[in-house]
Amino acid sequence: MSSQEGTILVGNKNVMNYVLATVIQFNQGAKRVIIKARGRAISKAVDTAEIVRSRFLKDEVDVKEIRIGSEQIGEGDNKRMVSVIEIVLERKE
Repeated sequence: MSSQEGTILVGNKNVMNYVLATVIQFNQGAKRVIIKARGRAISKAVDTAEIVRSRFLKDEVDVKEIRIGSEQIGEGDNKRMVSVIEIVLERKE
């Protein structure tokens, strides 16, 4: 991973925490920031990307790519599939 790319892992915190973390990454010179989430946090990741794009860095960043998939989590009998999403935000040239 280059120094021009950052990653935000979305979990149980307030959406604004992730929005601020994303904006800080861009302000520190990142060209791309990847917002990653699994399961129930996916809607929070989408909210984060939209708030950054439409309010904080309006006309400065674009959604470059959205990757979706699923991962297996847990061990033994507790194995289950969980949806995952990666939203790639990139600073406009």
